[in-house]
Formats: sequence, structure tokens, C-alpha cells
Amino acid sequence: SQDLKGAMEILIEQKRQKLSTVEKLDEHMDFASQLIFAQNRGDLTAENVNQCVLEMMIAAPDTLSVTLFFMLILIAEHPTVEEEMMREIETVVGKQELQS
Repeated sequence: SQDLKGAMEILIEQKRQKLSTVEKLDEHMDFASQLIFAQNRGDLTAENVNQCVLEMMIAAPDTLSVTLFFMLILIAEHPTVEEEMMREIETVVGKQELQS
């Protein structure tokens, strides 16, 4: 647990350093950036930021799998949407074989 917490602190500090050197901030504004700026304003503590980022890292695979599952169910229930998606994929990819 302490190792994970230390790793999060390192990642957040790396993100903080990157934000301080970018020219266009709007291209790098993600949730972690918003948390860092909230800390800079005094709205959050460093511990709050670390905990939020840690929870995102731990919860993401779980929520992503549930989201993908429901997305696939919805696509299967709406064949016209599936056909449209396939046409768009073919337009973008062409005859290339899809890869992971």
C-alpha cells in the first residue's frame, strides 16, 4: 500500500512538472490536471489529489469493462447502428485487417 502511494506521488509530481512546461495548457487538461490545479488553488490537499488519482487507477479497469459490456449490448440491440459503425470503420480502415 505504501509502495503504491509512493508511486502515485511520483506520477503526480511528473504530471505537475509536465504541466509547468507546456505551451498550450488546453491540450493537456485531463482529470489529473484539474486535480493538480485544484490543489494549487487550495481547494484540495496533496493527500486528496493522491487519493483521487489512486482510486481512478484502481477503479478504471472495472468501470471500463462494465461500460464496454453495456455498449456491446446496446450495439447488438440496434442493428442499424451496428451497420453504420461498420461502414464508418470500413471508410476509415479500408480493406486492411483490423488489429488490436
